[in-house]
Amino acid sequence: MKITYEVRFWDIKVLKNGKRRYGIRWVAGPKRHSRYYETKALANSRRSELMQAARRGEAFDVESGLPVSELKQRDDVSFLEFAQSYMDMKWPTAAATTRGSLVEALATAGAVFVRGAPGRPDIRELRQALTARILPPTTRHHDLQHGEQRTVDWLRRQSRPLADLTEPAAVRDVLDALAAKLDGTPVAATVYRRKRAVLFNLLSYAVERQLLTDNPLARVTRATPKMIDQIDPRVVANPSQIRELLTAVTYVGTRNRDRGAHLHAFFATVYYAAARPAEVLALRETDCKLPDTGWGELALGESRPAAGKRWTDSGEVHDRRGLKHRGVKDVRIVPIPPILVSILTNHLKTYGTGPDGRLFRSPNGSVVGASTYYRIWAQARTYALSPAQVSSPLAGRPYDLRHAAVSLWLNGGVPATEIAERAGHSVEVLLRVYAKCIDGQRDTINKTIDGLLG
Repeated sequence: MKITYEVRFWDIKVLKNGKRRYGIRWVAGPKRHSRYYETKALANSRRSELMQAARRGEAFDVESGLPVSELKQRDDVSFLEFAQSYMDMKWPTAAATTRGSLVEALATAGAVFVRGAPGRPDIRELRQALTARILPPTTRHHDLQHGEQRTVDWLRRQSRPLADLTEPAAVRDVLDALAAKLDGTPVAATVYRRKRAVLFNLLSYAVERQLLTDNPLARVTRATPKMIDQIDPRVVANPSQIRELLTAVTYVGTRNRDRGAHLHAFFATVYYAAARPAEVLALRETDCKLPDTGWGELALGESRPAAGKRWTDSGEVHDRRGLKHRGVKDVRIVPIPPILVSILTNHLKTYGTGPDGRLFRSPNGSVVGASTYYRIWAQARTYALSPAQVSSPLAGRPYDLRHAAVSLWLNGGVPATEIAERAGHSVEVLLRVYAKCIDGQRDTINKTIDGLLG
């Protein structure tokens, strides 16, 4: 390390190309340095810190331009140690599925951001140790097997300093790892963007903790795969096909406690109420308004997404959450047509409810697993659809029932604001996601424009 006591500072520079940014500039020995910030207050604060270090007579590192004391403190923190502190900060308030996503992204990065020391375990072993033993706060103190202990010890010794991520080449190596599966093939665009967002947030937290001067991901440009967030119109089934599929569900599992018949109303609710499957799994009898005639209502206020025992506070497979993108105690009232009122009424007469009042449950009374209703749906498709349709994306997943409902309403002319309210979307997201599924209205629109033109 080459040090100097000759440090000079210049005034803050304002960049106006597009978004306004504020730069601090200084010279440490023979080398110039600069850092840019989003606000003038941040730039002033950082400039003041550096100037105070210079007035105290601290030595500065010529290469990085930082005070030696700050550089030593920064280099003492490994990526692994900081990732653990980040997980400690995030864990208490994060949803179970979010916890899993955070650990997955940081395990991918942490497994490659290591020194090339002898005895390096296989990349799969490194990821497994990070995922199961090191990153989750709830598993760090569990007893380890001999092989696990060796891997964990190696990682603790060889995890590179967090400060090394100021090097663009190091950042690019980590981003390349986030973009690839273990076999080297590229991950889906949504997976890459989710992992990159976690890494960006981690490094922003490092800036907040003053371990980095700025977020190095903002300085590295990498081509990202294009993300398609629109529904494939090929998955959308018409009402006739949906009726056939719902009937076929009742034929599934007659040798396995009538699982198909028991879940017939589950699939029907996903379709006729355009509800998310996780919302329907939490549905209780007290949430249902089922009159003898006419339309009824569902009060959707809870969701039971499958997350895994490792990530939930309760140790159950399914998390207990509020509605997506809403407050914890928020409730969405969804009107339901008479056909669904009848289906739910018959379901309650035939199967009743579980001890906690839920309509749909497994044989032991717990939440129905996604693997169960996916398996039933897959078999029902073979009964209701032609071989060509079965091999196509048509209604390939239970969630596609919701897509079919929303697409039907949009094409039928139901106002987007009303659909968004019932489906639990914003209008903007609704129209963007279902843009390719809006069809069959061009002639009507052309006639309307003709009329306006006189």
